[in-house]
Formats: sequence, C-alpha cells, structure tokens
Amino acid sequence: MASIRNLKKDINFVFGDIIEAADYWELNNPEKDTKSSEAIIDEAIEAFDELMAKVNDKGAENKKVHFKAINSELEERGRALIDKLNKLG
Repeated sequence: MASIRNLKKDINFVFGDIIEAADYWELNNPEKDTKSSEAIIDEAIEAFDELMAKVNDKGAENKKVHFKAINSELEERGRALIDKLNKLG
C-alpha cells in the first residue's frame, strides 16, 4: 500500500472517470433513455461515498489489511460499473 492519499486519489479518479463516461454517453445518445446511465452515475457516487468513509475510518485494527480490502473493493466495484457502461451501447 503506497499511501492513504494515493488510495483516495485512485477512488476519486476511478469513479470520476466512470461518471464522466456516463455523461459522455448521454450527450452522444440523446435519443436513448438515460435511466440506466443515471443509475450508473448514482451507483458510482454511492460507491465513492462508501469507500471514502471506509478510508477515513480510524477504528481499523490492522490498517494494512483494511486498506488492501478497500483497494480490492475499489477494483471490483469499478469493473462492475465499467461493465454496465459497456452494455449501454
């Protein structure tokens, strides 16, 4: 684990890029229904909030394990949202 600051930046970049991609899809597909892309944006915001709360949690006993778990969850949730974006068309 490099640093908490880098983990926070990674969380911000991953979910920021997903939200930006969903917005871009909406702009390029004005004739399509945007409910699914809006759901992706909402899910990305929710995941961001949850992961940042976990990073800022001071009660973790084993910090190394705690932050590795957050990093793994970031990868899992990020990939799931990217898969949903790719299915939009």
